[in-house]
Amino acid sequence: MLPKMALLLFPFVASLCLPSPINANSSDITMVIETFVAKQFPASKSHFWVVNDAHWQTDNEVVVDVNTVVLDKPGETPTATRYLLLIVGDRLAAAQNIPLDSTVDCQPEQA
Repeated sequence: MLPKMALLLFPFVASLCLPSPINANSSDITMVIETFVAKQFPASKSHFWVVNDAHWQTDNEVVVDVNTVVLDKPGETPTATRYLLLIVGDRLAAAQNIPLDSTVDCQPEQA
């Protein structure tokens, strides 16, 4: 059993030893979104978020359409909000609150 477990864990451990790429990856994006939601709703008892859409503008710049659901107090109705986030590298560059029912196109503007 132990050798099988070691074989399963080897790719994970090996990936930790490799240098990370310069451009943002999904774990960076996840952390940026989670940090944004936690700062946006610091008094919430719980929250979760869902990515509706994402579009890479460049190698390290992505626009993310995200819904958040926040529970301020147990027993209350959760509050849903929607944001467009501009993430550059591993940092939030901009955030915009948008209506829940709006149609959003995360594609770059055409000249």
